[in-house]
Amino acid sequence: MTKNYLLEIGLEEMPAHVVTKSVNQFAQKAEKFLKENRISFDSIEKFSTPRRLTILVKGIAEKQTDIDVKAKGPSKKIAQDADGNWTKAAQGFARGQGMTADDIFFEELKGVEYAYIQKHEDGQKVETVLTHMDEVIKSITFPTRMRWGSYDFEYIRPIHWLVSLLDDKEVPVKILDIESGRMTRGHRFLGEDIEIDDAKNYIEKLRTEFVIVDAKERKQIISDQIDKISKDNNWDIDVDPDLLEEVNNLVEFPTTFFGSFDKKYLEIPEEVLITSMKDNQRYFYVRDQDGKLAPYFIGVRNGNTEHIENVIRGNEKVLVARLEDADFFFKEDQKKTIADYVEKLKTVNFHVKIGTMYEKMARVHQIADHLADLFNFSDTERKDLLRASDIYKFDLVTSMVDEFPELQGVMGEKYAEIMGETQSVSQAVREHYMPISAEGSLPETKVGAALAIADKIDSLITFYAVDLIPSGSNDPYALRRQAYGVIRILDQYQWSLNLEDLQDYLKTNLTVPAKLDLGKNEKAISDFMIDRVRQLLNQKGIRNDIIDAVASGSNIDPIAMIDVAQVLQNHIDDDDFKVVMEALGRIANLSKKAKFGYSDDLTVDGSLFENPSESQLKEQVEQINDDSADELFKQLAAMRPVIDSYFDENMIMAKDEKIKNNRLTQLVMANHLIARLGDLSKIVTK
Repeated sequence: MTKNYLLEIGLEEMPAHVVTKSVNQFAQKAEKFLKENRISFDSIEKFSTPRRLTILVKGIAEKQTDIDVKAKGPSKKIAQDADGNWTKAAQGFARGQGMTADDIFFEELKGVEYAYIQKHEDGQKVETVLTHMDEVIKSITFPTRMRWGSYDFEYIRPIHWLVSLLDDKEVPVKILDIESGRMTRGHRFLGEDIEIDDAKNYIEKLRTEFVIVDAKERKQIISDQIDKISKDNNWDIDVDPDLLEEVNNLVEFPTTFFGSFDKKYLEIPEEVLITSMKDNQRYFYVRDQDGKLAPYFIGVRNGNTEHIENVIRGNEKVLVARLEDADFFFKEDQKKTIADYVEKLKTVNFHVKIGTMYEKMARVHQIADHLADLFNFSDTERKDLLRASDIYKFDLVTSMVDEFPELQGVMGEKYAEIMGETQSVSQAVREHYMPISAEGSLPETKVGAALAIADKIDSLITFYAVDLIPSGSNDPYALRRQAYGVIRILDQYQWSLNLEDLQDYLKTNLTVPAKLDLGKNEKAISDFMIDRVRQLLNQKGIRNDIIDAVASGSNIDPIAMIDVAQVLQNHIDDDDFKVVMEALGRIANLSKKAKFGYSDDLTVDGSLFENPSESQLKEQVEQINDDSADELFKQLAAMRPVIDSYFDENMIMAKDEKIKNNRLTQLVMANHLIARLGDLSKIVTK
């Protein structure tokens, strides 16, 4: 016969963003605990509100599973003396297993005989095991923790009560001075403390005290109420899933309402209005049927409909106060010019070890100018890119961005348009921040994309120049995200960018103060960027061995690496893929015997050839056109019969030094092309 087990952790209000993650973790750790303790169960249901994390284990067994254990002890030499008597070591081993030395038997393991004891362990009653569920509660981790009272114990918020019930029976669990029972707390303002008579009645008991403990049910209630408001008013409401999740974790008994604000505020850029409503006040914004922002907002109250009019008026007052500030900032900011703001950036630090934001823009101007050459920009594109690089951080010192930091870039675009910049320049000012998350949206314009790359490359090389390098999980300046953004943008626009050549150029031409040694960590920067190429290839579903091969090759142009990886992935199922890899691999391996590396002045002397395959290999290598990765692979694959003949007919390490070096030269030149595909020895073939 199975039972249900309920465990509720009652807390002070938790931050909304930790609730779902914490209850998921609670359930996972409880599942692990039960399995490790041989307690079978059917399922674990999760419930959560801002004030509680709860699991309900359904179909839990009445006791642990019985087990038979074969315990291993000391070797026979240690367990028995020369006369065959049990030693103290053997007797201690037996006692530790709750048995006697007479229960010991010997078995051979890897040529050595060891003492063993076979014993049967009856499973404990489940209520006995469940008294240790405090271990699960304590094991939950949180992004931030706090202490309370005189305790050293840390948790997301102070624990105020615990409920631990096996069906209708209390199972004692204790945290600090909090002992579990069957009393839980209803809604902070609408409900009362209530006794849970049976684990199966938990949801309905709390419902009577104005707590909807099922997060999915609460979310559906909010969605349905928003949908009704939308239909009743013929509005279009963007129910952002992240905002819905956050709001859901702020309430225990949701009631959705709508409020309004004066139409005059619609003259403010809608991004400002949306930020004020969505990010600052956690409201859902409203559009009319034409897609225009409407002077209304949707809020969610933690309570019922009683006195909802007062709630609406209060929320309207709070929002209008923020909109008044935004309106003031918007008008005041336009009284200055972009040049005024750019001048002010001379006093704003990018980083104290690196320099000012103004100096950063000057460097980005130089980087952008070089990228315009590499990416074959038109004169107009270059002009817009350089203008954007001269001003793109100006909005950081506007009052609006000072009040709403999340609008940096957005307000830059708006103000740039108002102050007479071209659409291309204005859009680039906003797009240079993109992507703002690992898989976030990328710039839609070439000018914005190039500016984004220039800005991120500057951040990367300057932070590395002062040894502010990411390590482990520590990356305070988000350099991994920025570097990955560069790789994603290059991939989107198919722009080639040799990482070594770029760093050599910047080291020689970029105007930087003496404290910034751009040559200090060049190899580390290239490796860091190649790791981001790995990340992108993994995201594209490329096989790990192919990623390893490409990342270990001679090519350090991200786009070329990505192209090669895709080509190899496309050909892995070819019938001759294995033999082609083996043939090319033989060249790669034997070329290592040369005491010289590849150089443009390497030549093969045809007069030293002794077999036709030498001429054939020379001819095919010279004819290879590596304009595309796919073409390179096909031409190298087509060499396979010649390569086989070459190794069948020729002794590479010939006694004649001239012949040996000539053949090694052939292999080195061929391997120079092969290495553009990567280190093929890392590819697993079947």
